[in-house]
Amino acid sequence: MSLMEKNRLEAFSDGVLAIIITIMVLELKVPHGEDITVLLPLWPTMLSYVLSFVYVGIYWNNHHHMMQVTHGVSGAVLWSNLNLLFWLSLLPFTTGWMGENHFMRWPTVVYGMNLLFCAAAYFFLQAMLIRLQGPDSLLARAIGRDWKGKSSPVLYVLGIVAAWLDAPRLGLLFFVLVALLWLVPDRRMERVLSENNAKRHLSGLG
Repeated sequence: MSLMEKNRLEAFSDGVLAIIITIMVLELKVPHGEDITVLLPLWPTMLSYVLSFVYVGIYWNNHHHMMQVTHGVSGAVLWSNLNLLFWLSLLPFTTGWMGENHFMRWPTVVYGMNLLFCAAAYFFLQAMLIRLQGPDSLLARAIGRDWKGKSSPVLYVLGIVAAWLDAPRLGLLFFVLVALLWLVPDRRMERVLSENNAKRHLSGLG
């Protein structure tokens, strides 16, 4: 199968993610007044923004690493990538709704569902790339058992259920926990690339 270049997919994805962050920061309203106390009522909005900024950063980082071990894309991969960008593009809306309503029940539930659908879309894109490149590809080897990817949806569901049971602050803690889980450096892609480059160097010497 002839694969298409991945450059335009990466450039478009980077642009969309940059726009998502821009929209989120534009949703932060400047308070009236010069005293520091005018910022206090804004803490839910700021916390929501910081959490979503971290999530967008995590997706950008993981997407970049995944593309580094991908040699080409297909039409199905392009649509899968658009599916991921669609759910990520809803983050400014769900972030703003949750922050403006101080982490009340339904805004927090919807925010959690948004995160869950983002995770599902990323998993589907990853699966499409592995299917395209084969089970012995660099990406498949790098993913391995993927315990982070498998545990994240479970934590999202727990957070959604907690928020739905009228404990939105507890639900938010589950979402924060997933973000912290992914903030820990993940060297799988870099390790596989390094090993592959070392093998190519040794074979060249031979």
